[in-house]
Amino acid sequence: MSRRIGVHISIAGGIDKGLERAAKLGCSAVQMFSHNPRGWAFGKRPAEENERFRALKKSLDISPVVIHTSYLINLASANDELLDKSVRMVISELNAADDLDAEYVVIHTGSASGDNPDAARKRAAKALGMIAGSGRWQTGLLLENTAGERGDVTSRIRDIAELMDLVPSGLIKGICFDTCHAFSAGYDIITDSGIDSLCREISSCMDIGSVRLIHLNDSKKPFGAGVDRHEHLGEGSIGLKGLKRFVSHACFREVPLILETPKKTDEDDLRNLKLARNLTKVKY
Repeated sequence: MSRRIGVHISIAGGIDKGLERAAKLGCSAVQMFSHNPRGWAFGKRPAEENERFRALKKSLDISPVVIHTSYLINLASANDELLDKSVRMVISELNAADDLDAEYVVIHTGSASGDNPDAARKRAAKALGMIAGSGRWQTGLLLENTAGERGDVTSRIRDIAELMDLVPSGLIKGICFDTCHAFSAGYDIITDSGIDSLCREISSCMDIGSVRLIHLNDSKKPFGAGVDRHEHLGEGSIGLKGLKRFVSHACFREVPLILETPKKTDEDDLRNLKLARNLTKVKY
């Protein structure tokens, strides 16, 4: 089977419409929001819509289906109200993902917001433990590495591994590795030696198979900038050669790819998807 590749897609008009849009783009995988990511409101979707989605997912052979959580969630927050709302939101996201037979829910665990990062990570671990104790889901939660911006608590692989070790088993199925975020946080992912070093770091903390998904994005900002700004493939500081070297590496060449590149029209997605497919054809 060829490598699974997709994009983050709009769910305007109904979440099943997102799958139709993905199919028109030739996607074999897809990521989407399950609701408005900039609001706390989370209504229950009609059973018929969920059924249509599941049937369409199967007939179109789109997998994995990935739900990206709301931007508002902050499991590392010292604000009790925000923390409580974040926990409840993650539970709602997981419930919605299960209704859709989605394989994964991707989450940024949050920001220390001026607090000590170690204390913030412990709050995030406690919050994830509360979520793990509140239910069981077929959908797996993936923790995403962040770009090293001020307050980030999961920009390093070891920090993510620490959270995973503190949370009861069953909830977290692995990590979603974002190339733009990693590059911005100071991971050299464009040279063989840098990628080998990354693989050793991952293997020292967890099974290398814990990398379940790659967000394939170029970076507007230079190496180590600590700023999260995605760019079209080949037009940023990572470049096509760097991206090809990364996705072709033995540690990552089987992992599904989701693009979160800038989009004004469908042509942007089509162009980036074509580049992504070309990147995976031959080992660099």
